[in-house]
Amino acid sequence: MFGGGGLNPRKMQQMMKQMGIDVEELDAEEVIIRTGDEELYFDGAQVTKMDAQGQETYQIVGEPNVRETGSDEAEAIEAGEEESDDEGGIPDADVEIVAQRAGVTESTAREVLEENDGDLAAAVDQLE
Repeated sequence: MFGGGGLNPRKMQQMMKQMGIDVEELDAEEVIIRTGDEELYFDGAQVTKMDAQGQETYQIVGEPNVRETGSDEAEAIEAGEEESDDEGGIPDADVEIVAQRAGVTESTAREVLEENDGDLAAAVDQLE
């Protein structure tokens, strides 16, 4: 979970609990960070929530994809209107993400996504 400078993870959790810090792993599918001119979006990122005396902190571990704010892709995703190819119903945005992440063609990415029922993380893992 945390580096801890060589401490046993169980001991680290005990120490954090004694200090009143609760740590929880979240099962996040996607994380989006919007700035004035771009969006960072993480698919399949590891998200950890820490609650220390009522102050919540979130840690995101993963590789972000970047798109400009106001782009057609960003607006379509925000509105829930992801374009999808008629073959298999896999969104084109998902195909592009897997193709870029794994360094393969879009047709290969689509095939592997279909084999994995649209699971981005599983498709990337299979291709890497």
